[in-house]
Amino acid sequence: MNLFCVGLSHRTASVETRERYVGKPEIERLLREQSGCAETLLLSTCNRVEVYGVAEPPVANETIRGCLIAADENSEDATAFYRFEGEHCVQHLFRVASGLDSMVVGETEVLGQVKQAYENARQSGAAGPYLHRLFQRAFRVSKQVRTNTDITRGAVSVGSVAVELAVKIFGDLSSRKVLVLGAGETSERTARALASRGVTDLRVTNRSADRAQNLASVVNGRAIAFEHWENECREIDILISSTAADEPLLTRDLLAPILRERWDRPLFIIDIAVPRDVAPDVNELEGVFLYDIDSLQAIAAQSLAQRHLQIAAGEQIIAEHVSDFGTWLRRGSTATRSTADILHQPIAEGPLRTSQS
Repeated sequence: MNLFCVGLSHRTASVETRERYVGKPEIERLLREQSGCAETLLLSTCNRVEVYGVAEPPVANETIRGCLIAADENSEDATAFYRFEGEHCVQHLFRVASGLDSMVVGETEVLGQVKQAYENARQSGAAGPYLHRLFQRAFRVSKQVRTNTDITRGAVSVGSVAVELAVKIFGDLSSRKVLVLGAGETSERTARALASRGVTDLRVTNRSADRAQNLASVVNGRAIAFEHWENECREIDILISSTAADEPLLTRDLLAPILRERWDRPLFIIDIAVPRDVAPDVNELEGVFLYDIDSLQAIAAQSLAQRHLQIAAGEQIIAEHVSDFGTWLRRGSTATRSTADILHQPIAEGPLRTSQS
C-alpha cells in the first residue's frame, strides 16, 4: 500500500492561502472518492492543512491536484501544497506531532490537534489499519521526544507569542485593557499568558456565554456578552482574537466609527484565527496596528536558536522510529513498483507538481 501526505503549512503558504482550505472536509472526501484511497485523514490547524492517505496503486499527482482545485473554487493551482511518500510521510507526521515542524518549535497544542484529527477519522471510518498504526506510533514518538529532550523548555504557544508581541509594543501590560475574542484552547492559553504578564483588566467574550464566563473566572477576568463585544473596542488597548468564525468579525466599516471616539489612543489587534477574524483592510485605518498569525513567525524564530541541540535530539528519536515503522510498512506493502516509477518522477518529498512539470 502507498502511504502519502499532501498539505500546506506556514512554511509554504501565507495565511491568505491557508485560510481558504480550513474547514473543508471535502478535500478528504474528494481524495477518498475520486482517487480510490482506502484510508484518509484530514489534519487542519491554524498553521497547516494536511491530508494523509493510503492507496493502492499510488495516486497520481494530477488526481490530487484536481481534488485540491475542486475544493477551492478560487484557486488556480495547487503549487503551495507539498507531498510526502512512504517513510518521508512517516517522518513528517512524527515531526508534526512532536512540535518540531511547528511555527513555535516545541509547542504542545499541535499534539492535541493531531489526536482530534485521528479520532474524527476513526469515528467516521475513514482511518483504517495503516493510519491507525501510523498515528498511534506518532503519539508514542511525541511523548518520547517531549520526555527525553528539553524541546518544551521555554516553549511558548502561539497565544503566548502574541502576548510577547504586545509586551514589545506596550512594555508593561498591567495598566492595559485587553479583550480576548474567543474562548477555545488557544484563547485560554493566550488569556493565561496575559494574566501572567500582569494584565488586570482582562475581558473575555464568546458566542457561548458559559464558556466566556468559565474562562473569565480562570483568569480573574470579566465576561462580556458576545452581542456587545464591539462596544469594548471604544475602551480597550489590545484585542486578541481567536474564534472559529468563517467570515471576519471585525471589518473596516464596523471599526471606523468607533475609532473616531478614541482618536488619541492606538488600537493594537492580534488576530491568531485561521480563517482570520479581522478583515485585512482594517490595518489601513489610522491608529490601528493589525498583526495576523504570520506576523508572529519572526518572534517565534528568535527562540529557535536556543533549541537547536534539543531539535537534534528529537530528530534522532524520530529517525529511529521512522526506520522501525518503515520496515513494517515495506513488509506490509504489496506494491510491486515504486511510487516514483508509477508517477514517472521522484516525488517522495517536496512541492506538489504535475507529472509534466
